[in-house]
Amino acid sequence: MESPGHFFRKLGKLLRREKFNRELEEEVAFHREQAEKSFRADGMAFEDARHAANRQFGNEARLRDESHETVGFWFENMLQDFRFALRQLRKNPGFALTAILILTLGIGASVAIFGFVDAALIQPLPYKNPSQLVGIFETTPLGPRFHLSYLDYLDWKKFNKVFSSLEAYDNTSFLMSTVTGKQQVDGATVSDGFFRTLSVTPVLGRDFRAGEDLPSASPTVLLSYAAWQTRYGGRADVLGQAVTLGSTTNTIIGVLPQGFHFALVGPAEFWTTLHSSRTEDRGEHGLSGIARLRDGVSLQAASADISSIAAQLARQYPDADGDRGATILPLSEVIVGNFRPILLVLLSGATLLLLIACINVASLLLVRSESRKREIAVRGALGASPTRLVRQFITEGLLLVLMGSVLGIAEALAAMRLLIKLIPVSMISNMPYLQGLGLNGRVMAFVCGIMLIAALLFSVVPILSLSLDGIRDGLTEGGRTSAGTMWRRFGANLVVIELATAMVLLVGAGLLSKSFYRLLHTDIGMQPDHLAAMRILAPGSGYAKDEQVVALGRQVMNRIASLPGVKSVAISHGLPVGGNGGNTTFQVIGRPDTRAANYVDNRQVSFGYFTTLQARLLRGRFFTAAEDATKPRVAIINQAMARQYFSGEDPIGKRIVYDASDPQMEIVGVVDDIKEGPLDQTTNATMYVPFDQEPDRRFYVIVRTSKAEESVLPVLAGAIHQIDSGLMFSGEDTMTGRIHNSPSAYLHRSSAWLVGGFAAIALLLSVVGLYGVVAYSVSQRTREIGVRMALGAQRSIVCRLILGEAGWLAALGILAGLICSIGAATLMRKLLFGVQVWDVPTLFAMTLILAACILLASYLPARRAASVNPIEALRAE
Repeated sequence: MESPGHFFRKLGKLLRREKFNRELEEEVAFHREQAEKSFRADGMAFEDARHAANRQFGNEARLRDESHETVGFWFENMLQDFRFALRQLRKNPGFALTAILILTLGIGASVAIFGFVDAALIQPLPYKNPSQLVGIFETTPLGPRFHLSYLDYLDWKKFNKVFSSLEAYDNTSFLMSTVTGKQQVDGATVSDGFFRTLSVTPVLGRDFRAGEDLPSASPTVLLSYAAWQTRYGGRADVLGQAVTLGSTTNTIIGVLPQGFHFALVGPAEFWTTLHSSRTEDRGEHGLSGIARLRDGVSLQAASADISSIAAQLARQYPDADGDRGATILPLSEVIVGNFRPILLVLLSGATLLLLIACINVASLLLVRSESRKREIAVRGALGASPTRLVRQFITEGLLLVLMGSVLGIAEALAAMRLLIKLIPVSMISNMPYLQGLGLNGRVMAFVCGIMLIAALLFSVVPILSLSLDGIRDGLTEGGRTSAGTMWRRFGANLVVIELATAMVLLVGAGLLSKSFYRLLHTDIGMQPDHLAAMRILAPGSGYAKDEQVVALGRQVMNRIASLPGVKSVAISHGLPVGGNGGNTTFQVIGRPDTRAANYVDNRQVSFGYFTTLQARLLRGRFFTAAEDATKPRVAIINQAMARQYFSGEDPIGKRIVYDASDPQMEIVGVVDDIKEGPLDQTTNATMYVPFDQEPDRRFYVIVRTSKAEESVLPVLAGAIHQIDSGLMFSGEDTMTGRIHNSPSAYLHRSSAWLVGGFAAIALLLSVVGLYGVVAYSVSQRTREIGVRMALGAQRSIVCRLILGEAGWLAALGILAGLICSIGAATLMRKLLFGVQVWDVPTLFAMTLILAACILLASYLPARRAASVNPIEALRAE
């Protein structure tokens, strides 16, 4: 280790650099003069003695550099290298701008996407020990993630041996009473230990106490930090105040931290306990579960324990739980949901784009280094040491990376803001983890990693391409024809990789685009245009009885039907395309009891529902307005249910029942499959029953209009308020908008657009890279081409020569790209809808696009080569 005294001596010499240089020159001159005298004393002639002394001391410039490095003038040398690198870039503005632009695109795209990946997948959840938090779901034959019933939640909480705590929650809306009237606000209901499970402590007041979620407890409420600031001015005396939510007066007991969010309930302002809205019906499933694993308990052990409890409940309560199981997932996976695959696809695309960018710049540096052989040879002959020359290449590569990285970071920040705007508002509210999107420590570490790898690559490529021992060859030949050889040996390989990467992105974009088109044009069993919808929630205080809910539904339908432009109106418990209207089991009368295996989606719909949707009736009839609770129960099934449970027979007239104690229902109609669930999933067996026979306080009103459906939405809200100002409404949307903004459509659309954008940039970069390599090769082979033409070669032969070399590269790149594309498509097959990973039309179309661009990029320099004047080419040489 260098001693402090030695360091300060070096520092003193650095500050007195001019004096040191004079003393160094004087000392060298003195020793050279003494050596010259010694040689003359030995009998040498004057000139011979002087030359011998010069040979003994070596190159004066190299000696000065070595002396500077010995005494610690490395910083000065580094500045000189940077200044020289800047001059080199200014002398070659075309090369500099092209390389920096390519790096900016590659680094910017990769950093922007990594920012999203970091926020969603890498950054831990803002809770204590987030890896111990899990989401809990019930499973059914229809899928692995369904809501819990309140009584099942209590049993799971009581009998499990793997959780330190298990809680339940649900998102909801409240009608808050204010001095100006009632206002609809977002909220959530949770069990009393919910925030303790998350290890979240209020910044003001207290948390819910044990037992405050029981029906006998006094209603209390916690405020979000935003609600405390906007609605109560951030006052500390808010504690103990009363707030009326719905028909319940709650006491404010605390304020949650500013940074707290729970994505699964959205932007909730008021948090109450569960007791105000729970029932004792085990068959009512509407809760979500969250738990914290005990220390040392694995996810697999917890899953086995909770599954055994579910199996026990299924045996004990066969009617409600006979077909239900349990599943648990890491809470981070539950929160990210369908956002994970699109992020991984985008990260893969950005990585490939960065690879293309680095290959492009490395290829340009490779060919440029060939044209600098004479310069390097001259510098070496004048005394530049190999170390100094290597350091110069490193400096130039680092300078390119620094410029590209600074501009790339600026591009990444702009791209992040743009990508955030592309996410629908309805989805962004459930992605609070994206609020802090930006340049944090992990993102900057990623940037530094890219810079380090790129700088190493851009330094090694020109170093390896130049033999520092071949100075004499460089002086005599100057790298005149070696660029073509280097291009064939190494640069050609880079171009093949680049073209293959572009092919992978092009095929991925083509498959995703075709998948998105198929998704939007899939048969959904109805006509979505000119349909508007709105969700209504009737308060329990005024609509506790079924008769009151039925009367409200008819009143809503009659009032809206009278509005101008309304052609028909209906109500339903759930909406098509992603709406979860519920599910149930049933038994066919006259058959063995297989209720546990007979699992279907269940929809309560009004008369006119199928007419409003313009669904197709295949057999039987639709519901009538007279079919209410006083009439015999009836049901309509979809074709999937008829095919699954009544194969080979006519279901019309068959009788089914939920449970033995429930009234029988007669199947009166079969309709074509309506896409009740997500667009990219198979339509489930579905049973429809009259809303008037099974009413619910939460329902959707669906309107078919004769004019633009967007114009009807404000009128609908006003009409509903005229009926009852206590009604809450939400989810105003058109059916077309609902389809286009559904999670499945967003997933496929954003994947197609963003990968398509990457593919377009990759295509541009690969074409520019190929053009640059071919153009440089042509420029370095001017003498060879001139000789060929002087010996009689036709222009067409020269053109074919250049195009032939590029054609082989194109063929290898496209072939390798096609093979890799099928593998990449196989990995992202979950994002494809109605498209095979080896879709021949897509592969053929992308091949034609890439081949056409390659032909254009190769033809321009080939044409320039064919137009070379042999006399001028030979004269220039």
